[in-house]
Amino acid sequence: MPGTEETMNRTTAHWFLEGLQEAGIEYLFCNLGTDHVPLIEEIARWRESGRKAPTVILCPHENLAVHMAGGYAMCTGRGQAVLVHVDVGAANAAMGLHNLFRTRVPVLLFAGKAPFSQRGELLGTRDTYVNFMQDPYDMASLVRPYVKWAYDLPSGVVAKEVVRRAHSVMHSDPPGPVFLTAAREVLAADCPNEAGRSFGAERYGAVAVGGVDDATVIEIADRLLAARDPMLITSYSGRNPACPPVIDELARLTGMRVYESNPTYLNIPHDSPCFGGYSASPSIADCDFGLLVDVDVPWIPKFARENPATQWVHLDVDVIKKDMPMWGFPSHLRIQADSCRVLRRLLEVVRDRASDDYHRAAQARFAELAKRRQAEAAQAAADAQCISKPMSAAHVAARLNEVIDDEDIVILEAITNVLPVLGQIRRNCPGTLFGNGGGGLGFGAGAALGAKLAYPERTVFHITGDASFCFSGPTPAYIVARERNLPIFTIVLDNGGWGAVKGATLRVYPDGAARAGGDYQAAIADGIRYEKVGEAAGAHGEWVDDPAALPGAIGRCMRALAEGRSAILVARIRSI
Repeated sequence: MPGTEETMNRTTAHWFLEGLQEAGIEYLFCNLGTDHVPLIEEIARWRESGRKAPTVILCPHENLAVHMAGGYAMCTGRGQAVLVHVDVGAANAAMGLHNLFRTRVPVLLFAGKAPFSQRGELLGTRDTYVNFMQDPYDMASLVRPYVKWAYDLPSGVVAKEVVRRAHSVMHSDPPGPVFLTAAREVLAADCPNEAGRSFGAERYGAVAVGGVDDATVIEIADRLLAARDPMLITSYSGRNPACPPVIDELARLTGMRVYESNPTYLNIPHDSPCFGGYSASPSIADCDFGLLVDVDVPWIPKFARENPATQWVHLDVDVIKKDMPMWGFPSHLRIQADSCRVLRRLLEVVRDRASDDYHRAAQARFAELAKRRQAEAAQAAADAQCISKPMSAAHVAARLNEVIDDEDIVILEAITNVLPVLGQIRRNCPGTLFGNGGGGLGFGAGAALGAKLAYPERTVFHITGDASFCFSGPTPAYIVARERNLPIFTIVLDNGGWGAVKGATLRVYPDGAARAGGDYQAAIADGIRYEKVGEAAGAHGEWVDDPAALPGAIGRCMRALAEGRSAILVARIRSI
């Protein structure tokens, strides 16, 4: 007689899915294959019985799936699961994992493994040609440099415990991707009901860095109070939305410049008089005290004149940069801690210990910073002016800035045009600007869709270069945008190729043969109509090279978004 619901054994796939749910996984970003059939069957059983499974979002390319999960996690702080097909899917996902690893974003990458039995001995045995071809010696080696933890699920008996372990590791500070595999026979195998015991976060959860003792905070405060020219450099302190207002308040109190170096989050309101821009290099020589706060590359040493007398304090969730083989920036005091907690306490201590003379000096610095910000704003307005073709990236960004609301989200992957874009698109609200901390192109489209999934009520702007647009897998991106009702506005700054390649060549060989011949092996042929890719999936497309036509094109794209359609605006700007 068939077993009842209470007594019958369930499969590993069942306990795996239940473990994901108990860990708080809401979405499965999937590019499925032959290895996933036990999971496909189990999800169908759940739906048949009326049980809700994690939401499956089919992504026609793994790069999109990884970055979409990453965008969702950057917006919410909640890492999700990405399911890919054996070694080939893991290989396609590797570049996205690099980006999430370097950006410290949690995600669980799960790859099925080819069946190991060959003659029908077990349910799920090999039954097709590719089962023999997709069985490498070491699948985890494909992604091992970019994950915190890798494991092969040996049995469904421990499926829920393994999922909990993966979830806890990926969310523990510093957060990042993890990798799990399981063979098809393991997923299909029956398991005793004892495998269903739960492993709650209250006993098996993630570990976060904390604050520091008051003696350390007082030491930082005393160095800051003694400074005549203090500076703070950050990149990802804004991953905690509570941190940007604290940084701004501390900067205003002390008259301290704040720089964002390759910002992956908004770290200070950009209308703050203390915001110094995106390159601290020109100011390093004059600084006598510096706070490095959640930053990987505060400046490029080749282009900065470092002052050996400067006192540096480094406060970071990942202060030693253990996953970077070489990292050579000075710090006299290194603190691995929650930057927001430490800065809050530092603000209190500075207030308590600051003298009237200090306040007068700090306010004089603040007044000078405010003057400089006014001059920079005037220069940015001048940079945005454009009355002839070709347009500049700054002009396109300035026109976009006119339609971006305070709470809208900007996903930025403009590469060589990132500084002129950031100079025009002002962000002030935490959680409204996201960038890529890694070096792999193609982050933007998936991250934008993940952000839209997290905040469907907000408009998401995806600003990219033409080369990074190609890498982002635009065809699968706009398919998913249509299928999941996630309209995004993509702006392609088309400069005809890879500006970064040309720039690197000129930096290394400023008077070389490549410059003499104008040949950088980086150009893409003119006339590529990138907007047509989105139109194939129902998106609205615009192509513009005339500044007079730009406002109308932007307006039509905004109307398409209001109708629930994605929009692509290709702006032909000055060539590389």
